Amino acid sequence: MTQKLNRHGIAVRAARNSALAALAADLPSPILADLTGMHRHTAIRWVAYARRDWAEYLAARAEEQGRDGHE
Repeated sequence: MTQKLNRHGIAVRAARNSALAALAADLPSPILADLTGMHRHTAIRWVAYARRDWAEYLAARAEEQGRDGHE
């Protein structure tokens, strides 16, 4: 189906990835794997991607802003 849509100028990869990320944020990896037919290791990676811990990024931003004198 993807190839047929691409031939007609309809790109679907971005929409597919967005949909998978949304599912992965809400579902445990075994259920994601069962629903989509993907390998369980792939589902684990999608869930890890969707549930990223932003604490390290936020700490780095706070440190950077502290050095620059911004709040």
